[in-house]
Amino acid sequence: MRLYSIEDTRMRCAGVVTADLPADVFDAPIFPPQGDHALNPDLTAAVVKAKPAAVLIPIITHAHGPTMLFTQRASKLRNHAGQVAFPGGRVDKEDANPIATALREAHEEIGLPADHIEPLGYLAPYQTGTGYRVIPVVALVRPHFELILNPHEVADTFEVPLTFLFDAANHRRHRWERDGVMRESWAVDYKDKMIWGVTAGILLNFFERAFR
Repeated sequence: MRLYSIEDTRMRCAGVVTADLPADVFDAPIFPPQGDHALNPDLTAAVVKAKPAAVLIPIITHAHGPTMLFTQRASKLRNHAGQVAFPGGRVDKEDANPIATALREAHEEIGLPADHIEPLGYLAPYQTGTGYRVIPVVALVRPHFELILNPHEVADTFEVPLTFLFDAANHRRHRWERDGVMRESWAVDYKDKMIWGVTAGILLNFFERAFR
């Protein structure tokens, strides 16, 4: 199992993120394509006027080794109830950019304090099968913060060591049925949690680019 220091993690992240996004990032076809369609060929990568969204990929810089923070969605939500997710949501017109969206959503969902967060930049957009184009924002987060969960949105939070997340032996494919059609995504099982769907797709894209 490979060990990652904070310095190594910062260097790897800096090598794959970008500080700027094209003006048409939510309209133009994604190339190279990243999204749910990668494992589900009947889905399309190019969605005109995709629904804009952003998520925060929070890497906690513990002295004993970096971890990644995830949320578990509340069980009574209409969509994706109980699933593991990154903090994030739809881009509001008041948001200056997707970084602002990710920081706002992280504060609204789990009370993650902005003064602990150092955004590093953007990963390539991820197209979901439900029409969202998600901009992942990679950030380093200083530890020793107190979270305040919004119970209407988040049931729990947990951290996973990068050494576990980015060990290819812990990656598998998960299949399920939706509307009579079999779908497939990546998945990572950690203790009693299963990270799958869009969250795992973004996570594995990050792994392939920075931690392979």
